[in-house]
Parts: sequence; C-alpha cells; structure tokens
Amino acid sequence: MSATQQIELIDKPTDEAFLQLAITTDRFERFDHPHAVRVAAIADHIGQIFHLARHDRGSLRAAALLHDLGEVAMERDYIQRTGSLTDEDRIDLWRHPVIGEREASRVGADRAAQLLVRWHHEWWNGRGYPDAMRGEDIPLAARILRLADSYAALTDARPFRPAPLNAASRDKARIARTTAERTADPTQD
Repeated sequence: MSATQQIELIDKPTDEAFLQLAITTDRFERFDHPHAVRVAAIADHIGQIFHLARHDRGSLRAAALLHDLGEVAMERDYIQRTGSLTDEDRIDLWRHPVIGEREASRVGADRAAQLLVRWHHEWWNGRGYPDAMRGEDIPLAARILRLADSYAALTDARPFRPAPLNAASRDKARIARTTAERTADPTQD
C-alpha cells in the first residue's frame, strides 16, 4: 500500500491536523518513510479483521498517528541518537506514552484515542509500560496498535539501522508471531 493510499484512510478534516503532527513526529524520530501513517494503515486493517466499529477504528487510527507525540514533547536527543539507550534514557523514554496521552488530549483526540496512546507499549505478559497491564486487561484496540507499531518497527529502516526484517527474511513470520504473542495476544491465530 502506498503512502498516498494509506493517507486516504484518514478521516477528514479533524485527522488532517493529526496527520501533520504525525509527519512532524516522524521527522523528529528521523523516519525516512511515513511511519505513523503506516502504523495507522496496519492498525486499521487489523481492526477491520476484528470487526471493530467504524468509530473505534477512527479512534485507533487517530491514536496510531499520535502514538509517539510524547517523544516530540519530551524533546530528548537520545531519540535521534544512534546506538543503544542507556538505562537512564530508557527509563526516561517510558514516560512518553503518558506525555503522549496528555498531548493527544491537548490537540483534540477523543478519550479512546488518548488512552490508546497511553497504552500502546503495554505487553500481554504484563512487562509493558506505563501501567504494567496484563492480558485481556489491555483493550483490544491497544493490543492492535502495539502489534501494528511493532510490525512497522521491525520492517522499516531507520537512518541509523536497516530494517531488522526485510522481505527476504525467512524468519519474518516466526519473529512477528513471537512478538505478537509476547506483546499483543497469544490466543489469537
């Protein structure tokens, strides 16, 4: 799916502002391609498979566009730096979903989208953040957003690293399934 087709999935006119914020976030994070728009398209597609209501899919798409807005608000240099994060950086970065929830509220996202932004790093096994939610306590839409963001992260190149998984990777399905089971929901086939 091209970026143009992905952008067409976004409702107008409210989400146009969210799209501009997504573009700003992607630039800040140094993505070469429209990461947040891709996450929105993937999440929307999964939402369709799970028969989410149109309104719920709208909140999911908005959250996908805004999911890393907290990183921009934090304005930390380590987000753009090559190499691994220090333990201190990682702990600081764990605040971005809460800050993102606040920023999503400030820009007019509905409450469902705000909460999805907050919970997009929750893991099925309870080791996610910021609330260490576990299993089905994590709303389905938050699990979908987590899966879509994880898949995009695994298949998108960044300026400081190639895509961990490319189309030729034989382990792509195994890694994607393992990631989904650990972070999203191992009960779904």
